[in-house]
Amino acid sequence: MNVFPNFDGLSGIGDLKTVIGAALTIVLVIAVLMIIVSAIIWAIATGTGNTSVAAKARAGVLVALGAAILAGAAVAWINWLIHLGQQL
Repeated sequence: MNVFPNFDGLSGIGDLKTVIGAALTIVLVIAVLMIIVSAIIWAIATGTGNTSVAAKARAGVLVALGAAILAGAAVAWINWLIHLGQQL
């Protein structure tokens, strides 16, 4: 039995898929920019000996990296669930 979600059952579902795709793209771009900026600030703060700013910048790098991983994993997880639904 092939089970697949009926994406055409609701009007405007194509627009919703476009909006979600655009939102994930924006999240990934912002996360990468935050990683770059936080890494630069981390390097400068470490070089000047400002440990409190370096710790905050390191946390910024880790949070941005986590956001990028979660956004990328969300796409893979949804695709896996859709593929799993087809096998039922």
